[in-house]
Amino acid sequence: MTPEYSSKSSLRSSNPCFFTDCIIFSAGATTAVLLFWTFSSILHPIIPSAILTNQLHHQYSSDLPTFYDDPSLSYSISNPHPISDWDNKRRRWLRLHPSILRQPSILMLTGSQPSPCPNPKGDHLLLRLFKNKVDYCRLHSIDVFYNTALLHPSMPSFWAKIPLVRAAMIARPEIEWLWWVDSDAAITDMEFELPLRRYESHNLVVHGWPDLIYNNRSWTALNAGVLLIRNCQWSLDFLSRWARLGPQDPDYQRWGQILRAELPDKLFPDSDDQSALIYLLLREKDKWGEKIYLESEYYLQGYWAEIVGKLEGVAEMYLEMERSEKGLRRRRSEKVMVAENRKMREKWFRAEAEAAGGELGRQQRRRPFITHFTGCQPCSGEHNNVYSGESCYEGMVKALSFADDQVLRAYGFRHRDLLNESVVELQFDFPAVS
Repeated sequence: MTPEYSSKSSLRSSNPCFFTDCIIFSAGATTAVLLFWTFSSILHPIIPSAILTNQLHHQYSSDLPTFYDDPSLSYSISNPHPISDWDNKRRRWLRLHPSILRQPSILMLTGSQPSPCPNPKGDHLLLRLFKNKVDYCRLHSIDVFYNTALLHPSMPSFWAKIPLVRAAMIARPEIEWLWWVDSDAAITDMEFELPLRRYESHNLVVHGWPDLIYNNRSWTALNAGVLLIRNCQWSLDFLSRWARLGPQDPDYQRWGQILRAELPDKLFPDSDDQSALIYLLLREKDKWGEKIYLESEYYLQGYWAEIVGKLEGVAEMYLEMERSEKGLRRRRSEKVMVAENRKMREKWFRAEAEAAGGELGRQQRRRPFITHFTGCQPCSGEHNNVYSGESCYEGMVKALSFADDQVLRAYGFRHRDLLNESVVELQFDFPAVS
């Protein structure tokens, strides 16, 4: 037995209470330090810079190969090597980048031509229409991408969205839904949220009516100017099939004849995206139809000529709602205002519907979600002959001011009227005091 061991042993035997007290004191001190560190970390989280740097490097700069490293990968819709197994490739990429949240995950896509508008008022109108979309996306935490480049030289005009949507799917694998909105469409209900749960088992959502498609075979049975499409293999395959009816296909002229024969009320000979989509529903329903949702319960896109004349009446009905509901008049921060007012309005609408024993023409009484100025062509000014240029312009100004009033409300202002660019300050408790 060594002297060191002997002295420790005799010390333990002669002072057991001293050792016990030391152990208890040490345990208590350690516990106190741990508790202090835990609570201080919660209140003031401190992450060593080296650890944070390593985590970010792992999450954003992984050296592990992904589909981006495949030299055959192409963003082009005309790629001779189509993408396969996209769902698994996306899942693997997301596992390598766990810090990128995607619930909910929406990217709005819109755009216009790269050159200035021939219509003297066109660029101003496009700016206001884009500002309108940016306002909505900001309020609902949605990403937005405005494109002015023609991604496929053979697919201009209404066909141009297909190459863009496909490229965006590859560029943004973390995005679940891509939301195309035509440049001539205005969002006119800033509080409304897309009912994505309704589309859980679908991959493409457009505004349309099954009866007009399958029974009437009408080319106006749906509108492809506003659509939601899921980022998945089905959608990549569908976009490729849809594009083959467009101007990049050698049989484009023949497709125009086929579509006109298929849809008796189609007015022009060229193959267009809308008629092509209806054709695929009619002729290839077994392959695509189950995953396509035709939305008609709200204005995913509404025809402007049926809407703009009612906007003043709808605005007055909402003001009447606010006069009767003090909570809707309360001042709040911008995003909180949108969320809280949406809940209170839904409660008001339900109570009103129950009192009347029905829906009371829900679409007619509620703000239209999207007002689409089909046929007006604000950039070129070459509007449909059934409208006057002035009616298109005034309609867009009314719709945009109607939407802008919902944004300005949180800043304490509103337009004097829907055709007046000047604004007035709102009094406290507006509109009860107006």
